Amino acid sequence: MYGGFWYNIKNAFSQKNNGLYKLLAINILLFVVFMVLRVFLTLSGAGEGYRSLISFFMMPASVPAFLSKPWTLFTYMFLHEGFLHILFNMLFMYWFGLLVHDFLGSRKLVNLYVLGGLAGGVFYMLIYNIAPYFSNQVEGSLMLGASAGVYAIVVAAATLRPNTEFHLLLLGPVKIKYIAIFYVLIAFANSAGSNAGGEIAHLGGAFMGYYYILQLNKGKDIGIFIQVVGTFFEKLFSKKTKVKVTYRRSSEEPRSTFSQTPPAPKSSSSKTDVTTQEEIDRILDKIAEKGYDNLSKEEKRKLFDFSNK
Repeated sequence: MYGGFWYNIKNAFSQKNNGLYKLLAINILLFVVFMVLRVFLTLSGAGEGYRSLISFFMMPASVPAFLSKPWTLFTYMFLHEGFLHILFNMLFMYWFGLLVHDFLGSRKLVNLYVLGGLAGGVFYMLIYNIAPYFSNQVEGSLMLGASAGVYAIVVAAATLRPNTEFHLLLLGPVKIKYIAIFYVLIAFANSAGSNAGGEIAHLGGAFMGYYYILQLNKGKDIGIFIQVVGTFFEKLFSKKTKVKVTYRRSSEEPRSTFSQTPPAPKSSSSKTDVTTQEEIDRILDKIAEKGYDNLSKEEKRKLFDFSNK
């Protein structure tokens, strides 16, 4: 991630290895789009049309309703309606996401978010259909919000580096493991309240964040399928750099390329020692997959030299 916050948001889709800012940008963009639609459609007397539109992308608790629109298991986790709802989700994603990005890289951060959202959606639907408390609410219940994915990131960060401290207003330095525990306890306490569906999804996301790191510590990335799909679409929509190669032969140069004279040894200052853009891209991809700490000394040197050109 290369610049300030708003620079990275504006350029989220033109840079590599910045999955955190891509997630933030998608959530913010969709919030603005649906907010504008809500205002215009409501003022024009088509408020029901707006409700039908956003419901098309919200996660239903009813199994038959879900089977009729299974894409909602993915789309719901990028939608918000309330300003405070998206504000706190994006702040927590940003704060804790930076830590996860530094230690695991961009791709695993995205894996975490999506897996947390999927787990939250499944847990929400499961509890609503087996708990007697929700028996009269299943049919009309719909859910939206990034909270399950954000909970996964928060708990994953606390599992990775539990003693890292955040400086909180009025409280001072607080270890993130305590912030995560408090965050999860609030969700549990409210799981039978007015926003029960959302709080249940939070718990599903929190569990996935913890489980993901446990599996990663065993050498298994359970989100690899998300990474594969993401890489496919990234390559599909990325612009290929066109390289034009020209060759000019002197009129005095013989046509035969055969020579009995062995090539002169290359000095350490020859062009082969110059770091190419292709090498830098490979190094950045390695950071995205494994984190900066997994680079070799030579790779770190090349990255440093290239950034100071």
